[in-house]
Amino acid sequence: MTELTFSRLSSHFRPWLLVAAFSLLLFLITAATYSSLGIVIPAMVQELGWSWELAFAGFSILGVFTGLSSWLPALLIRRIGVRGTVLAGVAVMAGGLACLARVHALPIYFLGTALCGIGFQMAALIPGTHVLSAIFKQRALPFGIYFTFGALGGVAGPLMVVAILRATHDDWRLYWALQAALVGVVGLVCAVAVGGPRWLEQAGAALDTVLDAEARAGTLPGKVYHTGHEWSVRDAVRTPQFLVLLAAYFSHLLAGITAASLTQAHLTGLGVAGGVAAGMLSLEGLMQVGARLGGGTIGDRVDPKWLLVFAQGLLVVGLLALSRAATPPLLLLYAVGVGVGFGLTVLAVSLLLLNYFGRRNNVELFSLTCLVGALSAAGPVIGGHMRDRLGTFAPTFQLFAAVTAVVFVAALFMRPPKGMPQA
Repeated sequence: MTELTFSRLSSHFRPWLLVAAFSLLLFLITAATYSSLGIVIPAMVQELGWSWELAFAGFSILGVFTGLSSWLPALLIRRIGVRGTVLAGVAVMAGGLACLARVHALPIYFLGTALCGIGFQMAALIPGTHVLSAIFKQRALPFGIYFTFGALGGVAGPLMVVAILRATHDDWRLYWALQAALVGVVGLVCAVAVGGPRWLEQAGAALDTVLDAEARAGTLPGKVYHTGHEWSVRDAVRTPQFLVLLAAYFSHLLAGITAASLTQAHLTGLGVAGGVAAGMLSLEGLMQVGARLGGGTIGDRVDPKWLLVFAQGLLVVGLLALSRAATPPLLLLYAVGVGVGFGLTVLAVSLLLLNYFGRRNNVELFSLTCLVGALSAAGPVIGGHMRDRLGTFAPTFQLFAAVTAVVFVAALFMRPPKGMPQA
């Protein structure tokens, strides 16, 4: 094989190697944090004698720090590159999981969950979307695969907890230690695959040149939207389109986090068997997987705006069904509506940010969008507050359905931004 042939093969396979590496890292980080903590907490409460309120406060801290730290990856990527950011994020994540493995008191528990939230943003989500946007012209499929693995992590996390606790006689400390080691190994592999900043910068610049030329010639493939200009962060955040995308990202997190935390208690309160309620949560997770994979498959042939409209509409339907889900048809409607709506929204928002505002400042724009995750962590607190005063969780789901309906209408009438300024 000649050196030229090897170089061509390397340039062809490296982007998909990066898809695989970042997808595996997102899968593992999702499984080790949001999908595991709620399952491990009962064992921790039993051994350490904590109250349930304080134990679940760690879950809220995880969500708040995930959202509040979303500005950090963009800053680090600009200063030390993607590889340095991933390595730092993996170190923070592994440190947080190590804290959970050695926890004996609440301060180190809260520190561990805070570090896991910060590491979640630094190690995978924001660096991953930044890298993939720089190396793929048609981004829907690689983004779909990437976010699908994140959803699969949500499905696999509880299964991993159950399997390891059963094999180790409920040694939850060992579970956290194993997850810390796995995150460290996979994160190192991912950082090696990314390589130095020069290759990524050259790949991104070459892609921008191609997109600019095809935009001027009117030959962009499928539904890739690009005007040949790049928005500055300052100009982009002032547009109605950015505000709609920000609101959509907020509404899907608000619905998803609230449903994940309150559904079990809500459904059993409606008379649904505990096993059936848990099964609906699992089905919702599987719907997220299918939605992201399906959205990635068609996302370059369908305007992502319509994926967003469809997703927000399904969230409204799913939340309203959940509020009264005492029958099998309503349970199924909830699982499909919330699962598909949640799964598609993050994919559609990611694609629209790139289509509308360009790639050059996308890492900052996506980071600002992720910042609303801190606000959405209030959903379970609002739900508990309303439950204490109204005796049911139903009004919470109905209220959040109304919020999402407003976003649905805004997305329905949204158009691409006009008069795009030069950055």
